[in-house]
Amino acid sequence: MTSAQFQKNLLGMQDYMKSFARSLTADEADAEDLMQDTTLKVLKNQHKFVDNVNFKGWVLTIMRNIFINNYHKLVRSQSVIDYNVDAYNVPLLSEGGENTPEGSMDIKEITKAIAALSPVLKEPFSMFLSGYKYNEIAEVLNIPLGTVKSRIFLARQELQKALKDLRH
Repeated sequence: MTSAQFQKNLLGMQDYMKSFARSLTADEADAEDLMQDTTLKVLKNQHKFVDNVNFKGWVLTIMRNIFINNYHKLVRSQSVIDYNVDAYNVPLLSEGGENTPEGSMDIKEITKAIAALSPVLKEPFSMFLSGYKYNEIAEVLNIPLGTVKSRIFLARQELQKALKDLRH
């Protein structure tokens, strides 16, 4: 396929690309960005296209891969653990609030109870409190998903026992 024919085919696919980009991103501006990224990558990799391959499928596969890679980058950038932040400080919803003496004492007790958990339970529980999903915790700690769920469940049970006197 000549370079001119390649570009003509790519221009002819803009409607398909836009529709597919919208279905992936569910946002007009993000869809436009994804289309531009895909167009650039397709043009840059024109020499890799084999004539007997489905052109539309090749282009949309590139778009899907760009979207997936961007999504993974976003997840990784939002999953950074800040070790300077007290991950064990659990906000407590109480009638008085945390600024009252009772609320302040509750938070200290909860923090103390979490710190007293065994490291095996504390690590996945703290990650869960920090916003990690079960599968992300399993991946980071290199343990099975079921083990993560069990450890978080056991941590909750231990905390409920340790903090039963705090319930109003």
